[in-house]
Amino acid sequence: MKQKMIMVLALFVLVFALAACGSNNEEATATGNEGNEGNETSENTAVIIEGVNGEVTLDAPAQKVVALEWTYAENLLAVGVQPAGVADIEMYGDYVNIEPQFDDTVVDVGGRQEPNLEVLASLEPDLIIGVSFRHDAMLAELESIAPTVIFNPYPEDESINLYEEMETTFNEIAKAVGKEAEAEQVLANLDVKYEEAQAKIDAVDLATKDVILTLAYSGAQAPEIRVFTPNSMASIIIEKMGLNNVHVPDQFEIFGSSTFNVEGLVKYEDANYLFTVPDADNIYENQLKGNKVWENLTFVKEDRLYDLGEDTWLYGGPLSAGTLLDQITNTMVNK
Repeated sequence: MKQKMIMVLALFVLVFALAACGSNNEEATATGNEGNEGNETSENTAVIIEGVNGEVTLDAPAQKVVALEWTYAENLLAVGVQPAGVADIEMYGDYVNIEPQFDDTVVDVGGRQEPNLEVLASLEPDLIIGVSFRHDAMLAELESIAPTVIFNPYPEDESINLYEEMETTFNEIAKAVGKEAEAEQVLANLDVKYEEAQAKIDAVDLATKDVILTLAYSGAQAPEIRVFTPNSMASIIIEKMGLNNVHVPDQFEIFGSSTFNVEGLVKYEDANYLFTVPDADNIYENQLKGNKVWENLTFVKEDRLYDLGEDTWLYGGPLSAGTLLDQITNTMVNK
């Protein structure tokens, strides 16, 4: 009898142990599945963007972004995202003439060339956007704060024009913040504006649609006139409006412009002259006033000078492109 009771008790213990083991396995399986679900969620929301510093992976679209270059801050605004921080905010407004602008939450993180890293870190961003020619040297410091992507608006590859580069970077930034659909709409709206601008230009009885687009300032010895080349973003904008940039440089200009003195303009005197010049450094009213070479240029004598205004920004993203084409259209139509 005693032996039977021992066997029954042993059997009971065995059954209990197997039941407990099964329960533990189920819990372990459930726990494992939960982990896999977490991984799947992370994989599903992960974002990979690419800059000149390679691929940058984010666990999810960035919510707090610091832009160290104005064009990239503009790109965020274009897709409806207020940056957490921007460099040189005060000067930004003097050049980037777009809507929307920054709201009161956006923090100035110091200069574009030397951002304040303590202020930048205090924002706890989940993405920093920099530009190659300013921030390559401090990439490690920026990456110690947050994932960092660097773009280069002036690629050495001659097969890529600066307008294409602008669009590529704009789309990458939109992807970083989960706003690809908004970016597509912004570019579609810009295409419509080109069509409207071209129709207005066509309706005006211009002597010629040949143009050069210039930015002038005082040089060390004489006035210097920056003439935009066909690979520049500004030149491609005017081409999309139905105008014809006649400046063909002798060499590849990586920054999208050639620099001339007034004598260098003679070969373009039959074209229309589009220009922007700072009011505080107006070479046309100062150094070139009474200059025989300048005053004998055909576009001067025929008053085919089109002043776009000192606040004209010949760089930037899609919204700045829209502002530029509006300024050119209004100036040429209303002169």
